[in-house]
Amino acid sequence: MSTTMTIRLEDTMKDRLEQLAAVTQRSKSFLAAEAIRAYVESNEWQISEIHTALKEADAEDFATEQDVAALTLKWGEREN
Repeated sequence: MSTTMTIRLEDTMKDRLEQLAAVTQRSKSFLAAEAIRAYVESNEWQISEIHTALKEADAEDFATEQDVAALTLKWGEREN
């Protein structure tokens, strides 16, 4: 199921969208819906990761000195 939504665009962005639609042989609506889908998915992922990190921080689930030392040995010291 889909729904109709109205958005406002700057004239230059509308022109660019029309050009992209013509070149890709897709509708402006399809391209706008795909852009919104990608934006929402990306931001949902980021917010989810932030919430996970905050829960870990609240639980004081931090890397130990031994964990950091093991990573340093694994990756070696980098020269400046």
